[in-house]
Amino acid sequence: MRLSGDGGKADGVRCSRGLADTCRGDKVARMAEVREVLDEALKLEPDDRARVAVELLESLEAAPEEKADLQAAWAAEIERRARRVLGGESGGTAWDEVRRRTEANLTKR
Repeated sequence: MRLSGDGGKADGVRCSRGLADTCRGDKVARMAEVREVLDEALKLEPDDRARVAVELLESLEAAPEEKADLQAAWAAEIERRARRVLGGESGGTAWDEVRRRTEANLTKR
């Protein structure tokens, strides 16, 4: 984290010049709290840790209106592709060919 010469801006948190050190201290305190929560979570039984992990991941998911937009976009894409196949513009690719290409790409990594 760079504090000098950054106009008091520390990792996305805007601070006045004289308070940059205070903001850094706040971040350190938050990180300590995060570490404490993580340490406590790691003491849980595996099933309980899994539940906590699911809840945390779900909290990062898109908002319902964003999900609806995404679902609408996928529905439109599926419709577009289906029309191309039904109209004879695209025959698709056989599963064996898709699998062969995918495996070849994975072995290159």
